[in-house]
Amino acid sequence: MRYSQSIKPISYLKAHASEIIRKISDSREAVIITHNGEAKAVVQDIESYEQMQESLAMLKILAQSTSSISKGNIKPAGAAFNDLREKINWGNQ
Repeated sequence: MRYSQSIKPISYLKAHASEIIRKISDSREAVIITHNGEAKAVVQDIESYEQMQESLAMLKILAQSTSSISKGNIKPAGAAFNDLREKINWGNQ
């Protein structure tokens, strides 16, 4: 993506909102909106946004896992599954 072609002033967004929505839906390329010459917002299609949110969630889980490992907060898989089984069975009683 070439950001230089995807930068539009807010006045352009106001005047061409339907066109911008159609373009980002078709191309899946974000549009950067400027206000007073400064980048202020990004408009993107919903699929790209959802994919980005899922990726961020996965990265957060990975970072938390890495942190837990470095702190020694780990247990063997068998022990973890046994703990889960106990919790499930306790809830069924």
